[in-house]
Amino acid sequence: MLEGSIPAELGNCTKLQALDLGSNHLTGVIPEQVIGISSLTLCLYLDLNEFTGSLPSQVGNLKNLGVLSISGNKLTGELSSALGDCQVLEYLDLHGNILDGAIPSSLDQLKGIQQLDLSQNNLSGQIPEFLGKLPLMRLNLSHNMFEGEVPKVGIFNNISAFSVVGKNMKLCGRIQPLHLRACPINFSKKNKRPFPDKMIPLLIILPIVLLLACLFFIFYQLKKSQQRTSPTSLSENQYPKITYAELLHATNEFSPSNLIGDGRYGSVYKGSLNSGEHIVAVKVLKLQEHGANKSFMAECDVLRILCHMNLIKIITSCSSLDFKGKDFKALVFEFMPNGTREQGSNLTLVQRLSIAIDVASALDYIHHHCEMTICHCDLKPSNVLLDDDLCAHVGDFGLARFMSANTNLSNNAHFKYGMGEEVSTEADMYSYGIMLLEMFTGKRPTDNMFIDNFSLHNYVKFALPDRVMEIVDSTIVLEEVEGLNRNRGGEGEFAKLKSCLESILRLGVICSAELPHERMDSKNVVKELHRITKAYNE
Repeated sequence: MLEGSIPAELGNCTKLQALDLGSNHLTGVIPEQVIGISSLTLCLYLDLNEFTGSLPSQVGNLKNLGVLSISGNKLTGELSSALGDCQVLEYLDLHGNILDGAIPSSLDQLKGIQQLDLSQNNLSGQIPEFLGKLPLMRLNLSHNMFEGEVPKVGIFNNISAFSVVGKNMKLCGRIQPLHLRACPINFSKKNKRPFPDKMIPLLIILPIVLLLACLFFIFYQLKKSQQRTSPTSLSENQYPKITYAELLHATNEFSPSNLIGDGRYGSVYKGSLNSGEHIVAVKVLKLQEHGANKSFMAECDVLRILCHMNLIKIITSCSSLDFKGKDFKALVFEFMPNGTREQGSNLTLVQRLSIAIDVASALDYIHHHCEMTICHCDLKPSNVLLDDDLCAHVGDFGLARFMSANTNLSNNAHFKYGMGEEVSTEADMYSYGIMLLEMFTGKRPTDNMFIDNFSLHNYVKFALPDRVMEIVDSTIVLEEVEGLNRNRGGEGEFAKLKSCLESILRLGVICSAELPHERMDSKNVVKELHRITKAYNE
């Protein structure tokens, strides 16, 4: 809930690689010193604020930036032609502003762009045909004032990959699913005579040449797209290369003594790179397990676009052969010295609250602030890792799914969350609610006491509000009560403790409700947890 303007002095952070100021109440113009920090390579999020003015031309300094989102503000003026200088840009989101004018021709230089969202502005003119020649996977131009014929090349041949709905009433074309009006044919009044005889051969040959050119272009684009979007590894430009031999050496030949985690699709080893200077976690895929390769590809696809402090940081990947000639795939992550939330115990109330906020913030990011909504699909304590400062990082995106309006993901994965069986953001919130209850009661949902229809959810629900202190983790109560005694806290402080725990458990019950529509959204969970924390610390 930050307010005011961005200080220009932030531009002095000349080694900054990622900056996220999204979802605040920041106002004023975007300082040219900040938009022009050339060291930014991962992401710049200024979305969902109240910025005004035009987009500074210094945006062209972001030559190596991968993700830029300034959606949901009040930016005016034309799209800066300097955006064309951001040639490494893969994701650009400027929807929900008041931008006008035409799409600048310089945007044809965005050779790496995969997702472009310019919807909900006042952009006008014709939709440039060069957009169809870019390697776009998603394009949203809806709710603007474009006119003329919709191009028929590239992404415009995939009706599920682009959108021009809304105020674009003057668009025309023969793309049947869009139900556009036919474009008018303008006959010249001055030339009503038939074509001269010498033009006939040209009129016959020209379409053939154009057809051959189009076929060559489509073949080239398909081949280029396959090379670009191959999910077998992460981008070589953004992530350093690493070999099987290096990982073998780093993990002491994948020694059991280095094993720190084991799951269905992969084993995680502690490793040491650069002669011990860099400690990492190496996730080696169990490729003999059915679905492991798909899990690897899904995780690469998701991790490529993620940038958030509460998500596990990917360092690189390896897709190669081992010394026996067998396929080998691994992901290398930043090492988390405090292990998983499942391993962590004897945490204080404040520490658990902080972890709960971290995980909710991570869900809020993947649900609402990515270019495409992402569902984690496997949120549990063992996939929440803690760093030196007990800051939580959500990991393991092997089962993650992209959500879109045109995709029914219930056919791609089968999980059961309460009464719903479809993969959705509500399903993630169910998992989060159960994890919240587990974190503050100390009881696992698989505990022997939970049989038939008696679950962890019902166990807590039936105890609220009178028996809160009976069901919470006893280590929390003992530590907090001892603290109250040391500080001579009275009944008022104890009542505050009880109220805090009651609010947390009630939140967990709401998030794990059987009906998906009854669960709280991740954005509101973050706000509620901040409110609970503030009330307890006052």
